[in-house]
Amino acid sequence: MKDRAGRRRARRFAIGTAVVVALAGMNGPWLYRFGTEKYHQYKINQPEYKAANGKWEIIEFPEKYRQNTIHAALLRTGKVLLVAGSGNNQDNSDAKQYDTRIWDPVRGTIKKVPTPSDLFCTGHTQLANGNLLIAGGTKRYEKLKGDVTKAGGLMVVHNENPDKPITLPAGTRFTGKENHKTFVSKDPVLVPRAEKVFDKATGKFLRNDPGLGRIYVEAQKSGSEYETGTEDNYRIQGLSGADARNTYGIAQKLALDKKDFQGIRDAFEFDPVAEKYIKVDPMHEARWYPTLTTLSDGKILSVSGLDDIGQLVPGKNEIYDPKTKEWTYTDKIRQFPTYPALFLMDNGKIFYSGANAGYGPDDVGRDPGIWDVETNKFTKIPGMSDANMLETANTVLLPPAQDEKYMVIGGGGVGESKLSSEKTRIVDLKADDPRFVDGPSLEKGTRYPQASVLPDDSVLVSGGSEDYRGRSDSNILQARLYHPGTNSFERVADPLVGRNYHSGSILLPDGRLMFFGSDSLYADKANTKPGKFEQRIEIYTPPYLYRDSRPDLSGGPQTIERGESGTFTSRAASTVKKVRLIRPSASTHVTDVDQRSVALDFKADGDKLTVTVPSSRNVVPSGWYMLFVTDGEGTPSKAEWVRVP
Repeated sequence: MKDRAGRRRARRFAIGTAVVVALAGMNGPWLYRFGTEKYHQYKINQPEYKAANGKWEIIEFPEKYRQNTIHAALLRTGKVLLVAGSGNNQDNSDAKQYDTRIWDPVRGTIKKVPTPSDLFCTGHTQLANGNLLIAGGTKRYEKLKGDVTKAGGLMVVHNENPDKPITLPAGTRFTGKENHKTFVSKDPVLVPRAEKVFDKATGKFLRNDPGLGRIYVEAQKSGSEYETGTEDNYRIQGLSGADARNTYGIAQKLALDKKDFQGIRDAFEFDPVAEKYIKVDPMHEARWYPTLTTLSDGKILSVSGLDDIGQLVPGKNEIYDPKTKEWTYTDKIRQFPTYPALFLMDNGKIFYSGANAGYGPDDVGRDPGIWDVETNKFTKIPGMSDANMLETANTVLLPPAQDEKYMVIGGGGVGESKLSSEKTRIVDLKADDPRFVDGPSLEKGTRYPQASVLPDDSVLVSGGSEDYRGRSDSNILQARLYHPGTNSFERVADPLVGRNYHSGSILLPDGRLMFFGSDSLYADKANTKPGKFEQRIEIYTPPYLYRDSRPDLSGGPQTIERGESGTFTSRAASTVKKVRLIRPSASTHVTDVDQRSVALDFKADGDKLTVTVPSSRNVVPSGWYMLFVTDGEGTPSKAEWVRVP
């Protein structure tokens, strides 16, 4: 590894020396710039350079297929699902114009797919049957303080009747007992019945604890005179008798303050064969910016997000059962900021790296650690450097997955902070007392870095920006390969497109990487020109695909049970050094908890290669995987799709 990296550095140095000599005779800065750019294009297209550094290429869809891609997932068909929803565009949201595309990177075809809800800022993960579970999204865009015309906020509805719940329709009016101001609900709300509380020792009845429902309300009319400054009890118009006595609202300040995004409960499975969304049971909680993570039994954990009031879901996590298509709450609550990086461990517990994207208090749910979902016990992991800069950091399970080593890359301060970290931090969860230690540093503090696991066990780390959402023209046009064996970075070709907020990366079955999205706030250093969403796709071809040949792979079974083997055909079987099962990505907001590369034992016999899948369902969750074989030079085959039931 060191020798090969050394040869690459030597070649790059030789080429760089040549350009200095070639330009020395040119006259004037214009000629210098022209000559430099011209030579740069010449240089990066040379076979030797590409073999050492790889190559980036831009793909621009025909105009009618372009969209603001926020989410992307590799489907088991080899196609890529590109989801925009309303694409961070208020006009699209108001017009209920939601977009999804399916792109075939082999044939180059693009297809529009009807999108049933605003899946902007949804959560997603791969299911065992090959479908993609998608849950949450956008109900309403944020409104900045100056744009809010009607006072509003959270109304908590109380039901003191222990015998029955009550449903209040949208448009219900709440009038304050002290302030006499009336507010109107925007949606229906189901308020559960009160809970009877008894003395555990004597069995004597003590009280009724009211059932609680949360609803967003707005003043009937515009203007600051309809704001409230203090808490008040609210009478609910239209109720009579016992309902009027038992049901009431309580609200704190209802004001013209900024209103955050609001989430939805909608959930779907996307069928990659039928290429359509299939509606399933909605979540109990509305969620905007949630994380979905596979559990040991194949069920899916949904965590965090902003609710339909625009507030952080208060630790009420829930689980989706793919067999029943229904959601149930977890027994205990645990709070995380939005888009937390949560990964299934070999012992069935959940690792939380501390990395996240978006919203939440800076002092709740920020510590990295190991979470036992069943008991709700959380064990903190010490040693994290730049612990106050984990928002917009990336987390990757380093290959192979059996080693249970994670890297946390870059990140920034909470919210719109200018802080950014150049650190990488690594933790070995198999250690007796896991602790983060610093890995090799990036050149610059980096928010929103992308990290993609490759079949040769390297990890491509690229892009990001030094400031929040690329502010002050701070996109970072750099890429590096991280080599776990040597714990070192190797600089490779620079990307052509800046990528920050709302961007992501996906490993393709042919061993290339695709990059999508980017949503800069501004387009100039002075932060005066509004940014434009990056709709172009970029493809990175790693150095390993510029070698003389690559191993072939074909003819094996489509399904292999855990602990069982399958035999494939390869003329290069005797040269194979690694076999990897790589789970397809589902990427958004520097969050891709599906990504994992599992090492397989193998034996070669002539042109036959027999591979064995590990027996642990936590190492190899049920689902479809890309099977790659890699030769002694580190060159991978194209992937064969394999299902692990």
